[in-house]
Amino acid sequence: MMAPDSRDGGASCACKGIRRCLVCEQLKGKGQSEANVAKTVHHFLYHPETRLAVCKDATAASFLFPGVFLWENFISEDEEEELISSMDQDVWTESQSGRRKQDFGPKVNFKKKKVRLAGFSGLPALSQKLMLRMQQEPSLADFKPVEQCNLDYHPQRGSAIDPHLDDSWLWGERLVTINMLSDTTLTMSLEQGLPELGLAEEIHTAVQLPRRSLVVLYGEARHRWKHAIHREDVHRRRVCSTYRELSAEFLPGGQQAELGAQLLNIALSFQGTPI
Repeated sequence: MMAPDSRDGGASCACKGIRRCLVCEQLKGKGQSEANVAKTVHHFLYHPETRLAVCKDATAASFLFPGVFLWENFISEDEEEELISSMDQDVWTESQSGRRKQDFGPKVNFKKKKVRLAGFSGLPALSQKLMLRMQQEPSLADFKPVEQCNLDYHPQRGSAIDPHLDDSWLWGERLVTINMLSDTTLTMSLEQGLPELGLAEEIHTAVQLPRRSLVVLYGEARHRWKHAIHREDVHRRRVCSTYRELSAEFLPGGQQAELGAQLLNIALSFQGTPI
């Protein structure tokens, strides 16, 4: 089924609760926004060559930023065009904060810790060659994705994703994302600061994501630092594909290893359609 043109901005949204986008702000008014309380935030910029977070105004010392790996030019321009064309043949479902999404993964109730296989047909065919390329990187040699989420961002919709930590009950150590169609900035945040470095207030570290790059979050960047894409950092249409692996509970030796094996068997058939 051909998807509606995902570049037109649309006239509706799926925002709930405190989530907002430009569409619902224009239709319903901005509503109750976050309290306008001035707070101190220390801003750093991540340098992938040195893996240091460097203070933007030089008021604080640089520090080694844990848990980020960046692979520039992971895909070619032709591959990017092929991937986007394939995605746009499928339906984009409206999601929170002005995003649209396509899910290739099992249905999950994280609160009840339930996983349902029904409807899950695997990752899309084009992801097989991407997984094999990822595995050429030593730190991803054993990476076997069980879920893929495509997200579509538009500046005219005010698309964003709020600071958050991904689930760690089902999803494992590494989060792998391919950034397509435009450069953007991934903002890592630590509300409690780093008192051991004399930084008691909130810290933001900007990780610049070039077009067609791959980024991996692991360790403290995965479990301690929240990550976000702010509205002001989406300047053109941006599409990303995030791949998630299973946690230890679903791997051999874990309590739900049998279910994990079933999930991986389906995922790595690479016959998937969005659910």
